[in-house]
Amino acid sequence: MEIWHYIALGVIGFLLFTGFFFMVKQQTIGIVERFGKFVRIAHPGLNLKIPLIDKVVSRVSMRVMQLDVTVETKTADDVFVHVQVSVQYMVMPDKVYDAYYRLSNVREQVTSYVFDVVRARVPDLPLDDVFSKKDEIARAVKSELEDTMDDFGYKIIYALVTDIDPDPKVKEAMNEINAATRQRVAASEKGEAERILKVKAAQAEAESKALQGKGIADQRRAIIDGLQSSVKEFQTSVTGSTAQDVMMLVLMTQYFDTLQSVAENSKSNTIMMPSTPGGLQDLSQQIRDAMISANQVPGPNTK
Repeated sequence: MEIWHYIALGVIGFLLFTGFFFMVKQQTIGIVERFGKFVRIAHPGLNLKIPLIDKVVSRVSMRVMQLDVTVETKTADDVFVHVQVSVQYMVMPDKVYDAYYRLSNVREQVTSYVFDVVRARVPDLPLDDVFSKKDEIARAVKSELEDTMDDFGYKIIYALVTDIDPDPKVKEAMNEINAATRQRVAASEKGEAERILKVKAAQAEAESKALQGKGIADQRRAIIDGLQSSVKEFQTSVTGSTAQDVMMLVLMTQYFDTLQSVAENSKSNTIMMPSTPGGLQDLSQQIRDAMISANQVPGPNTK
């Protein structure tokens, strides 16, 4: 038994040493050739081959790969920009042979197609449209690559325009334009706000004056009603008194009330009127003359 055990170990060691077995990692496909001719593909795991006859010439990755391409081109308004395009691609499992043997350098091939599509699309667009239509550019790149790379065994997963970088002077000018636009909008909004405040203030002032005028009119109407009532009551209580006597008494009372109010408030600025009885009589005489003149003027309905 020990002899057979050593024999088995020796055979295994010989097979390993002479290359009967080889390993293929996960997400990888091995390309096996015999005397320089393609024989088969080796899948992940432990594989067999004939030593000195079969050869694993390459291992093709089945993972998704990414290629970043930066293209310098000119827009329709003569602005040079750098457009960065990221292309994600992978080998199709059923076309490993085409992917390995038909293309010598897949990255150079993809780069050439990206350059061709970007330089065909961007020169027809102004700079602002390049930013707003970058998704359309990415779709055009993906569509062009899909039609071509499918024949070579590659599947295009995504094509993305990841960056658009204009000349630094152009970016500075764009920032200044943007800042000026924002300042203009801010000034317009500020002016509109000030206009609204002034309109509201004018409306409030108009309403205040209207209410104030109504209050003064109501006050005067109440004074007149009160005077009429006082004259009637005074004439009833004092026999022989006239309306002029009542008005004189009311004026005297209001005058002395005013003097009392001025005396109580020492901080008020007041224009002093004549405080002698003679001066008061002159004042009352002027009021009476004005009332008599007003009564003599014919009204609009007087014929």
